[in-house]
Amino acid sequence: MQLYTLRDQLAIDLPGTLAELRRIGYRRVEHAGFVDRTATEFRAALDTAGLRATSGHVEIPQPFDPAAWERTLADAVTVGCRYVVQSWFGMGPDGLPLRDPQAYRQFARDLDQAGRMAARAGLRFGYHNHHLEFVPLTDGRTGFEILAAGTDPRRVHFELDLFWTWRGAQDPVDVIRAHRGRIRQFHVKDIDWLGNFADLGDGMIDFGRIFDRGGEAGVEEYIVERDDAGEAPRQPADALETARKGFVYLSSLRY
Repeated sequence: MQLYTLRDQLAIDLPGTLAELRRIGYRRVEHAGFVDRTATEFRAALDTAGLRATSGHVEIPQPFDPAAWERTLADAVTVGCRYVVQSWFGMGPDGLPLRDPQAYRQFARDLDQAGRMAARAGLRFGYHNHHLEFVPLTDGRTGFEILAAGTDPRRVHFELDLFWTWRGAQDPVDVIRAHRGRIRQFHVKDIDWLGNFADLGDGMIDFGRIFDRGGEAGVEEYIVERDDAGEAPRQPADALETARKGFVYLSSLRY
């Protein structure tokens, strides 16, 4: 479970929300910050609930700062992560998608350096996409292509967000075929016919068709998420229903 989905519930009741995830059946989570706790305090809350944060969303410093990144990696080790994942890139200061290839090339160099340092800390480093990386740049390429070509596969993998990949007008199966072995994690979220978020099984994505390529992708984690949980007209408590439906759906999926 990606805990960003439950951000409002976690802010209200961290131990209770984590305990409910454990009752639903989850054993592992991906954190998105520590809910105003230290890494040590957050780890203690997870331990009490019987959960492990095997992955965490982070942001590499911009401009790149090795000392600051080392502190982020140290926190990830404290929490018990196997993976750290860059959560976001691709929006310009004008609020529009970046279309400058040089900006992506520079960011790819930063990702590569961050991945090298993560490996030394015993962690795997990944990049999480939105739709922005699939917008054509001024040279005709996409940001995703530049990030893939400009990073070492041994240092940087992809956490492919299946909703945002579709929103970027890309078939996840095609992305898997183009980047075999580099997609270690899936963000599993559904999309409705209007292009909005949906709970797993309520939308249009044929997850079985994508998961059938999991071995080719190299995927090791399937992470449930819904970005708009708790946003109007949804309520914070709806996020736990999203978690329940996601667990039941993935537990019962056959392909």
